[in-house]
Amino acid sequence: MGLALLAFELGGNDLAQILAFALTLRVTAFVLLSPLAGVLADRLNRKTILVVANVVRMGVIALLPFVTEVWQVYTLMFVVNAFTAFFTPTFQAIIPAVTTDEEFPQAISLSGATYELLGVLGPGLAGAVAVVLGTRNIFFLDAATFLVSGILILTLPARLRGEAEAGADTRITVPNLLVGTRRLWGRGPMRYALLPKLVAAVSGALILVNTVGRVKGQLGLGNAEYGWVMSAFGIGATAAALLAGGVAKRIAQTTFVLVGALVTTVAVLPANQAGLGDLLFL
Repeated sequence: MGLALLAFELGGNDLAQILAFALTLRVTAFVLLSPLAGVLADRLNRKTILVVANVVRMGVIALLPFVTEVWQVYTLMFVVNAFTAFFTPTFQAIIPAVTTDEEFPQAISLSGATYELLGVLGPGLAGAVAVVLGTRNIFFLDAATFLVSGILILTLPARLRGEAEAGADTRITVPNLLVGTRRLWGRGPMRYALLPKLVAAVSGALILVNTVGRVKGQLGLGNAEYGWVMSAFGIGATAAALLAGGVAKRIAQTTFVLVGALVTTVAVLPANQAGLGDLLFL
């Protein structure tokens, strides 16, 4: 949310282009570096990877309040997402290392629920901070959360080293970097899952890029209202996640996913003509 407000401040009418390129850099960092991150997480001390990633991201985010040019935003966003590309797969891989087999399913559920809950609370909190302290101070609060995360990671067991499969090639080579991608595209159900994910990603990109321009530019509203709309986005995601667990058991999963894709499409189509109330509902 801070990035969107900063883009509005720096770019004005060009904010959609700025946000789109910044988000493209985010995806680019993940595509280029996540395969390497997965390989390293299986070979190095995962705790060290997590702490280093958090420290670097804290420093980069703390620099964002001082940017004056758009290219500086692009550079910092690429760097922070490069280290996020190392953090995310390592974090996901560390969950089974700190839980028992019985605890693992609940740990995964709690991790996902926490992520969705923060998706609800985060934009509202950011909107309040922006109103009280100013747009750029959002980043200082964000940087502080990385510091807290790093401290919590330090309380994990001292040695959390990844282990490659028995007999596996432990060299960091191009074939080893691409093994995850080959497995992903080599299975029909996974390829199918990626296509609805593409629909969700396109819709999400439209929301992230265009909402700030609609609320602050076209409707002339403030940071608080923008926070409300993004909070509604998070509330919808949380409600759907809770609903999915029960409903998906009663109908075919392919049907359920198709309905979700259609609802998503219908919801974003009229958004550019909607007022605040309608936008919250959509």
